[in-house]
Amino acid sequence: MAVAKTQPGGRTAADPPSIELRRVRKSFGDFTAVAGVDLTVGQGEFLTLLGPSGCGKTTTLRMIGGFELPSSGEVLIEGAQMGNLPPYRRPVNTVFQNYALFPHLSVGKNVAYGLEMSGVPRGDRERRVREALDLVRLPNVENRRPSELSGGQQQRVALARALVNHPSVLLLDEPLGALDLKLRKAMQLELKHLNREVGATFVYVTHDQEEALTMSDRIAVMNEGRILQLGAPEEIYERPRSRFVADFIGQTNFIECDVLGPDGRFVACRTAGGETIRAIPAVEAPAGGTITVAVRPEKVSLDAEAPGGLSANWNRLTGTLTEVIYLGTHTQLVVALPGEGQIVVHRQNRMLGETEPSTGQQLTVAFDPASATVLAE
Repeated sequence: MAVAKTQPGGRTAADPPSIELRRVRKSFGDFTAVAGVDLTVGQGEFLTLLGPSGCGKTTTLRMIGGFELPSSGEVLIEGAQMGNLPPYRRPVNTVFQNYALFPHLSVGKNVAYGLEMSGVPRGDRERRVREALDLVRLPNVENRRPSELSGGQQQRVALARALVNHPSVLLLDEPLGALDLKLRKAMQLELKHLNREVGATFVYVTHDQEEALTMSDRIAVMNEGRILQLGAPEEIYERPRSRFVADFIGQTNFIECDVLGPDGRFVACRTAGGETIRAIPAVEAPAGGTITVAVRPEKVSLDAEAPGGLSANWNRLTGTLTEVIYLGTHTQLVVALPGEGQIVVHRQNRMLGETEPSTGQQLTVAFDPASATVLAE
């Protein structure tokens, strides 16, 4: 007998999707904020909508939550059409960047507000408030006011208030944006832990690439109202399909070259300097055409430091070192290539006082063809 595959949150692939967007479109006058998005989110999944300001990610989130209604298309939650249902009639809760806590109410009353509006008896309210605050690791603060808490603690209270109603879906609109870097990183791990513990579906909006990579089961990269690529963090980072995705997710080298033809599982091409390199053809690359190859700086080594016999078939490019920038964990080397191109190398700082090459020096860099990807555009 076939066994249903377990999904994030402990559910199975046989369960209906938590959220479905079908050709969802939203326009404000002549401006199209979301341009016909199709998206399916699994039960208990942590999905992040990632993109620059104005790309449509928050508008998409607000349509799921019922704060905006689509101009066309369908929104389904737990298999049910949401239609014109307002937010309070949807099985969702939302956490905003500004926390939206009531300053005149205690923490306990803030968390209990939704339960009280739903008519939950006082004894049950108090128990569930304690459970929700324990869940976000804030015990014994029921009688304090929000103003008496730090920013990180206020964000936890907002999370507790959202989770106390046991929503099927939790929507998070850049909730960590107001926190300092160290606290933000700690809360990222807390959110991922909460997603696993409560089993609700999390849909998270951010423009922070590292945040998306840290927390997500899948990432939807958006731009100009469309989803350009949807996949696991490793897929989005290691195998971007377009220049926009490659450039938005971390630092990337782009090498323009002319296609020579297939070479085993790779495609071979010639750079402006006349050197031949190979890359994974994620998209079609017909001979005679021009393509862009993407390779991450941490995948590139100085040729003299490449791993012995393992690098015998690696790509090699020679140029002039123009910049050496110390960045703590690594040093960034910028090598100007013949023509107008350049390639950036991230060299790990493994030893104190390690000697760096000097600017003006001729350097050969090397990288595995399997770490290079042909981009669609």
